Amino acid sequence: MTEKILIVDDEKDILSLLKFNLKAEGYKIFTAMDGEQALDLAEEIKPDLILLDIMLPGKDGLQVIKELRKNNETENIPVIFLTAKDSEIDEVVGLELGADDYIVKPISMRKLLARVKNVFRKTRTTPPIESKLQFGDIVIDPDSYEVKIAGKPLTLTKKEFEILTYLAQRPGRVITREILLNEIWGYNVVVVDRTIDVHIRNIREKLGVNYMDNIETIKGVGYRFKTE
Repeated sequence: MTEKILIVDDEKDILSLLKFNLKAEGYKIFTAMDGEQALDLAEEIKPDLILLDIMLPGKDGLQVIKELRKNNETENIPVIFLTAKDSEIDEVVGLELGADDYIVKPISMRKLLARVKNVFRKTRTTPPIESKLQFGDIVIDPDSYEVKIAGKPLTLTKKEFEILTYLAQRPGRVITREILLNEIWGYNVVVVDRTIDVHIRNIREKLGVNYMDNIETIKGVGYRFKTE
């Protein structure tokens, strides 16, 4: 199957460059130059990956990914941000909103192609998980990307869900930050350790006071999911 990639950028030169190189790799390419068009196309064509510029006219990339993650039709589409911003804060904000990766302009085509292949490799090799995970009132359904507490749905970003699920599938085991970064973001993606801490903090806040302690911090090592 030929993977579909939606490229969203308001600079025609960058669109042409990315389109040319990605088509040469065998991908089917679609393009958009603003946030509204990107959202419409994403829902219409269901791309396998979105390359999303942050600085867009109208709705910027951060607004676009928020809406993608709220829509059942597009919430699980992988997103790689393209941006001229390179501060750590910008990176954490982008990843926290559910981006799968983050590439700073000027874009290294070699690096971009490696990141794209990494996203698709993870998609192909991740085995489907059929059974739900239940720990007291917490129910995690990896198949539908749903978490419920006492029957009430919990709203998590894609990365928050994947982190929680990864920990819950290994109850009692201490998982290091490095393992979480590699398993959730991929081995060829460079993100800061603080990214994991930010996501864990958000997951705990969403679990609420009665369940936030299910994720235990092992100081200087990583995290552990407690079942009791």
